[in-house]
Amino acid sequence: MVVVGAGPVGLTAALLLARRGLEVLVLERHRTPYLLPRAVHLDDEVFRLLQDAGVADDLAPRTRPLEGLRLLDAGRRVLAEFRRDATAGSNGWPQGALVHQPDLEEVLGAAVARTPRIDLCRGAEVTGLVQDGAGVTVSVRDRDGGADRSVQAAAVLGCDGANSTVRELIGARMRDLGPADRWLVLDVRSPVPLPLWPGVHQVCDPRRAATFMPVTGDRYRWEFRLAPGEAAADLTSTAALRALMTPVDPAALEIVRAAEYTFRAQVADRWRAGRVLLAGDAAHLTPPFVGQGLGLGLRDVHQLSWKLAAVLSGEADEGLLDSYRAEREPHARALIRLALLLGRLMTGGGRSASVLRRGVLAVVRRIPAVARLATDSRTPPLRGPLVDRRGRAGRRLAGTLVPQPWVTVDGARCRLDDVLGDGKATLTADLVVRRADGREVQVEDPSGVLRPWMHGADAVDVRPDRIVRSAR
Repeated sequence: MVVVGAGPVGLTAALLLARRGLEVLVLERHRTPYLLPRAVHLDDEVFRLLQDAGVADDLAPRTRPLEGLRLLDAGRRVLAEFRRDATAGSNGWPQGALVHQPDLEEVLGAAVARTPRIDLCRGAEVTGLVQDGAGVTVSVRDRDGGADRSVQAAAVLGCDGANSTVRELIGARMRDLGPADRWLVLDVRSPVPLPLWPGVHQVCDPRRAATFMPVTGDRYRWEFRLAPGEAAADLTSTAALRALMTPVDPAALEIVRAAEYTFRAQVADRWRAGRVLLAGDAAHLTPPFVGQGLGLGLRDVHQLSWKLAAVLSGEADEGLLDSYRAEREPHARALIRLALLLGRLMTGGGRSASVLRRGVLAVVRRIPAVARLATDSRTPPLRGPLVDRRGRAGRRLAGTLVPQPWVTVDGARCRLDDVLGDGKATLTADLVVRRADGREVQVEDPSGVLRPWMHGADAVDVRPDRIVRSAR
């Protein structure tokens, strides 16, 4: 099995595939890891799949729970504040966490290095893919001047980012779901803590939309929308930044990176060609307003890893791979459209829109149900050929994640996913877990979460990615 790309999505894919018994070769064109920050947000659903990859407990101390969202006007006055509980939610992890991406990649890289079934090859550029009945022949160029070579793979997973070579080689193209949006992204470090509320700040100013937040440790991020014809260099002088970053003095900060980003809303027109598949930014790109850019890619490989393992082991036929795009693309499109919508609601329009936004938010922030929606980390239910929504309980549960409380088994405390195992499982109303390996495990649920969540179902069938397949 070949994974192309050693970013967070590719490394996570390798770990998940190896944990399911596959030998994995990771090919990365860059010789060294990228040490500058990019993604900064992980939700609890994503943390849970990192748990499945075996890295969540190592990563957690290097993250900071996200305390919520503040919407600000052009004068940095608070329009609305939506707080999050920093304790673990229904998935067993904080609903949102901020992370320095190089820390995430370091944790993933260390896990890859200690996993015997994974070989990571850097400085290796993929130049060709040829498929036949035996699998895929991958042509590889050594960027350090060594001899070109060919690698035989049972399947290839393209996790090589927005400028994906794998996507180009299978003839896929990106299709726009909305307009591109140019932003200046600033990552900084401060020798002293800055006077910022410990959550995400969204400036709802159509003239200069902005986002800023403390990340982890002494790291902070600011993002500013660029006007048409404006260049990032126009905003990076000390005088310009002082006006943009008030009340923070940019002269007292170390600017780690100042880069222009073009945020796009796109989905590839094909995700699979035979045994070659796309995941992450190679398959879709999203604006940043719901913080799901990295999360979407990690969800892709969490689902695809068990499907590939089933097909390559002979447990399932090739048709199972057809369900990958059928399930993941609608989910990705839904979150991309949500990001586009929230971007327009929070930053679009002119002066009249700003006045209207202030009036609406003054009412909305006082309604608890709406406030909960604003901080809820749940993504839309998965729909597709492997989700059965028949019956009252099925319509409620199928396509959603089973909760993950701490449970007790024979007096020992553990997470529910550790009881469910690596394969499919069934959870009964009596809280018996029937695993794919034939074991039956009685669990106790001190939290009292599981029985009410089942909505009267006698049993819930759970897929290896912890998605409910059916309830009966």
